[in-house]
Amino acid sequence: MSESGLPETPEPTRSSQRLTIPGCPLYVEATAPERPDLPPALFVHGLGGSSQNWSLLMRSLAGDVDGHAVDLPGFGQSPPPDDADLSVSAHVWAVVEYLELSGRGPVHLFGNSLGGAVATRLAALRPDLVRTLTLISPALPEVPPQTSALPTALLAVPGVPGLFTRLTRGQPAEQQTEALLELCYGDPGLIDAQRRAEMVAEYQRRQALPYAMDVLARSARGVVRAYTERGPRALWRQAEQVRVPVLLVYGLRDKLVSYRMARRAGQAFRDSRLLVLPEAGHVAMMEYPELVAGQFRQLLAEASARSAGAAEGSAQVPVAQP
Repeated sequence: MSESGLPETPEPTRSSQRLTIPGCPLYVEATAPERPDLPPALFVHGLGGSSQNWSLLMRSLAGDVDGHAVDLPGFGQSPPPDDADLSVSAHVWAVVEYLELSGRGPVHLFGNSLGGAVATRLAALRPDLVRTLTLISPALPEVPPQTSALPTALLAVPGVPGLFTRLTRGQPAEQQTEALLELCYGDPGLIDAQRRAEMVAEYQRRQALPYAMDVLARSARGVVRAYTERGPRALWRQAEQVRVPVLLVYGLRDKLVSYRMARRAGQAFRDSRLLVLPEAGHVAMMEYPELVAGQFRQLLAEASARSAGAAEGSAQVPVAQP
């Protein structure tokens, strides 16, 4: 492992796939598994992110899962949906459509930030599509949010995205990217020069898209609406409905999702275990991919042992004769 946190081994082959779901083509990045019999996994990024957010973790897990990372509608390479619905539920059903059309479910499901809310709701509503759930700084309702998260929440306020665009017009892409890294990383100094240059290039590509800020604002409003939902649609109530094994990952330097929510998450998810990374920020899978991968392997081993035990117990149950 290099000082940057990047594995020194060659990166497995990656490929981009396109699958048309109702109302929107979805793009998916796939990392070639080290052997053909590995279980499927799906990775769901956060607000403003893309499938690229998962490349380091997917590389680390190439010997454990057959990993695909989806670009949610409007993000990464995926265009916005025809109906302009970018609510949390709309993102959930986009992922469900992908899993059903691709036939990859049930999967080991990963989610970061907004993707964590999407993954939680999906696991509650469609348990048949999920084997395990790994949530990295999931965007579950936190009221009030920590102060450092308020600028992001303001994106949901009408008029603010346009003001932000005007205020940042003319700023070098490197400067704007650095501001995002300071917000998301516990220590941006861990990012090496090559990867930083790739991030700047992706930021420039993204900002050139005519719908980029509108998609960001609509998705931010979707998160805010999800935070206010009550009854069966409340995200914390849906977390309580999840029955699969859950790995929760939080960083003590996270400026967007407070570590104080780890306690509530541990209580809500019935079968959960917690990984706390003192130096990590909001994107632990990008900052410390090997540590996250190691904890997931433990989760995978537990789930596999449990499935084997259940199968053995079923085989020993006597069958009544007609």
